[in-house]
Formats: sequence, structure tokens, C-alpha cells
Amino acid sequence: MIRFLDVVVRYPRAAAPAVDGVSFDAPEGTITAIVGPNGSGKSTLVRALLGRVALQRGTIEVDGEDAATLDRRALARRVAVVSQREEPAFPLRVADYIALGRHPHAHLWSAADPAGATAVARAIDDAEVRPFADRTTEELSGGEWQRVRIARALAQDARALVLDEPTTYLDIAHEMSAFELLDALARRGQAILVVSHQLNLVARFAHRVVLLHRGVVAAAGTPSDVMRGDVLERVYEWPLVVTRDPAVGAPALLPLRGRRVT
Repeated sequence: MIRFLDVVVRYPRAAAPAVDGVSFDAPEGTITAIVGPNGSGKSTLVRALLGRVALQRGTIEVDGEDAATLDRRALARRVAVVSQREEPAFPLRVADYIALGRHPHAHLWSAADPAGATAVARAIDDAEVRPFADRTTEELSGGEWQRVRIARALAQDARALVLDEPTTYLDIAHEMSAFELLDALARRGQAILVVSHQLNLVARFAHRVVLLHRGVVAAAGTPSDVMRGDVLERVYEWPLVVTRDPAVGAPALLPLRGRRVT
């Protein structure tokens, strides 16, 4: 569904590319997780997909088409994005903010959107935001606001969902709930691409993991392929142990107290 092919992005005046020759697929029906230390290029890939940064080389494809050739509405009908940072310009009723996700589906000369009400109601329930759907956006906590942003993306009803740090500000229960929701969406056939620092949640839920380090792919594959102690310790430059999650058998990361690995 989403394919990155030899993608290179270099920011102006940067000494090195932020992303340097990255290639991977995020197919339908799977959760693909991008992980890595701060500054490894994870969010840059999301910006590149949205056309917010230019590619120095390579291609990003959506449904087999070059994303750069799609206009914003066409891209938004295919890919819904929850970016890392966003604040509304002015307060909105939560339900109205979520309904903005239907904008790509509105007809050119009409606001008619026959599927809109159903999609918005489903998104409100799936993201568990109905208790505060009638509040304004400025009345929300950080965790509530994050869930509302996920709801707006769900209302977009796209075949692919891209989320950059979706569990920011969420407590343990809502972190789990968010990933359970992503798992359910993948089972329905959506392509899920998630950027996350939560390696233990990624190991539990992701089907495929792409580990970035200084703009390149350091490892890619299943969570068991990628979450190996020697690989993660080298990339994160910190002593750690990888054990097994006793609940589901997935790899589990345990950082150790001690000096930074050099």
C-alpha cells in the first residue's frame, strides 16, 4: 500500500541526509512500525510522504502511484495521518473537529458527504472519545486531545493510516487501547504505519519493524528479527537486555542502569 524506494532527504544546511537510501513496504492488513533513536529520520519519512519535505532521491508510492503526483485531496482519500505535533488555530467542538476528517470526501461544488455521519460516529466510538465529544478542543487534556486526533484520522476512512508517536500523553490503559485499535484496523485490511518509541508495545503488536539509525535502515523484519540485544544496544548506545514478554512471548526490552555504550 505504501512503499518507500531508496528515499533520500537532506534538510538545508545539514551536514548529512536526514534519511539516506531508505526502502521498505507498509502493506495492507499489517502494522508496520518505524523505530529508532531521536533524530534517526522517523518523522522525516512521514513529512516526505505528505510532501512537506522534498526528496533528494527516490520515490514514495501509494497504491502503486508516485505520491508526489497525487494532489492533496487524492492523497488524503488514500492516507490518513496523525502527525506528531498539531494545535487547532481556534477552539472547535470536538465532534466538529473530528468531522474535518471528512473534508477529502466532500464534493467539489457541494458539502454533501452521504457516508460522513456514519464515519464520524464510528470514529468517535473506536477512539473512545464520545464522553467529551461535545467539549471544545481547548478543554481537553493532552491524552484526550491525542485520542481526538486519532478519531479525526479514522473519520477520514482511508485505506492507510500513518501515525507519528500516537501514544504521546496517553496513560497505560489508553496506550494499550490505541494499539489494540490499530490491530483491529489492520485485521480489517488497512495498512498501518506507526512511528513509535514504545518498543515493547511495538514488539507486541507490529507485524513488521523498521529500525532506523542515523538515517539508514539498521535492521528490518519481524519484531524477533529486529529486537535483538546486540542490534538495539548498538543503535541506542545504551546497555540493555532483551527478554520475552511472559504474556504473549514477544521480545521485551529492559534497559539497564549503567554507563552509555560507546
